[in-house]
Amino acid sequence: MSDWTKMNTDELELQYTPSRWSLRMSADDVIRAHVAALKSGTEKARAVTQALIDVPYGEGDREKLDVYLPSSPSPDLPLVIYFHGGYWQFLSKDESGFLAPPLVQKGAVVVAVGYSTAPTGNMDLMVSQVRRSVASVIQQYSHISGLYLCGHSAGAHLAAMVLSTDWSEYDISPQIKGAVLVSGVYDLQPILSTYVNEPLKMNEEVALRNSPSHFLSQLKVSSTSCDIIVAVAQNDSPEFRRQSEEYFKALESAGLTVSFVDVPNTDHFSIIEQLVDEDYLLTQLLLKMMGKS
Repeated sequence: MSDWTKMNTDELELQYTPSRWSLRMSADDVIRAHVAALKSGTEKARAVTQALIDVPYGEGDREKLDVYLPSSPSPDLPLVIYFHGGYWQFLSKDESGFLAPPLVQKGAVVVAVGYSTAPTGNMDLMVSQVRRSVASVIQQYSHISGLYLCGHSAGAHLAAMVLSTDWSEYDISPQIKGAVLVSGVYDLQPILSTYVNEPLKMNEEVALRNSPSHFLSQLKVSSTSCDIIVAVAQNDSPEFRRQSEEYFKALESAGLTVSFVDVPNTDHFSIIEQLVDEDYLLTQLLLKMMGKS
């Protein structure tokens, strides 16, 4: 497995540009198609579920949630919180309801979280926001049967940071039952010298304190009973694949309940887009995790 510390900036930028690794279409086209798929999927979700839009969890402009509810909710529903991708600088909760229909149809609540992407927000703020969003959801929905997290790319990083939270700083201690981390970045150091960091402006200290790979002992304390799936796309870049493989191995070595899923015939974008389909592998794994398959 290659050592990122021996790569020059051009090599690192290639490795951390997921659109250049898709075999389906050009880099520009795959991003356009991705945004279009997420938008149309979210429009459908808002049409076919009971949706509560822009529910605040804090004072900031982006500190809002979209909540997708079953038509006849029972008192002990599982609840899935989704953190969107976009390299901490693109997308929003407004394109993040696409995964709701097959989950809501099976009786789950789905919450899409907004956060202040760069350059408006920085990494410390985004991590703080997603943690506060989870605390707020638990306070608003205290009768759920279980809390589950799902995140894609930058959102998988944020979900892993939520799993690694010291909840003693909050008024609540959520028992997160499961998490599906999809094509994430768990060590931020390799992106420091790349274009990804230009709007984020992280130095090494900021990158280290926001890298889930450095907080395994805290994750073990906070999320010891969490069932974690680390998923990666067959056509993710070698560096993205390494990030997932190494994080999985570290979680496994720490004694956590974790499985690694290498999703065939997917790239960095289709691996999450296909959650619109009830029969898709990751949809089925998420439903099984919640006891809803």
